[in-house]
Amino acid sequence: MIFKLPKLIGHRGVKDLAPENTIFSIESAIKHQLKWIEVDVKTTKDNIPFLLHDDLLDRTTSGKGFPYEYTYKEISSFDAGSWFDKKFINAHTPSLEEALNICSKNRVGLNIELKPNKGKEKENVDSVSSLINNNIFNCQYFFSSFCYDSLELLKKKISNAHIGYLVDNIEKNKNILSIIKKCLKLKCFSIGFNLKLIDQELVQICKKNELNITVFSDRNVSLKEALFLWKIGIDSIFIDNPIPYKEILDN
Repeated sequence: MIFKLPKLIGHRGVKDLAPENTIFSIESAIKHQLKWIEVDVKTTKDNIPFLLHDDLLDRTTSGKGFPYEYTYKEISSFDAGSWFDKKFINAHTPSLEEALNICSKNRVGLNIELKPNKGKEKENVDSVSSLINNNIFNCQYFFSSFCYDSLELLKKKISNAHIGYLVDNIEKNKNILSIIKKCLKLKCFSIGFNLKLIDQELVQICKKNELNITVFSDRNVSLKEALFLWKIGIDSIFIDNPIPYKEILDN
């Protein structure tokens, strides 16, 4: 099955409107008519995949330290919302299963970004692949990661998985062709770039190799930037706040 990615994908739900990687953020993305959402996934001490971006729990929850030191029951008891706004004090850190069930109910696609702590890549992939292989979810989903090893491991566990490789920077001793070669080796259907890397030549090379192109940024991509990106051939843009895109989402 070939995905036709939408122009816009909610980033960590919609992280400018609600605490990232929570049910509130996912539901806010759905409320604003986004058809795809991205979340970050790690695993717990008892091998439950759940939503978290950072290596540590500290920034976005009331927990401290590495998530793999806690069971999911412990992690789900942490406050995952009041750091963003006191009205979200009841937010918890949801499991990946919860996120997939919500997306299934609302027919919304989910981009599952593998965010393993260093040295825990296998545990992370094992927990995610076990969930996927032992359940049926009525929504589209694909996997992505900056960690090539994680994608390689995932492909061994879920041979038909749709995957996308993420690129934050291009090292001096590497060029885009070597990166694309790695993508094609894993049969990636997409490649994602930091906004700062995008130019027309890069887009043309990716399109020549039949790769869908996604773009992410550490801030909300403006509508003006988005219009230019779509014009030069970008397929999807991760956004933190969909409100400036209301007219596009309404059509």
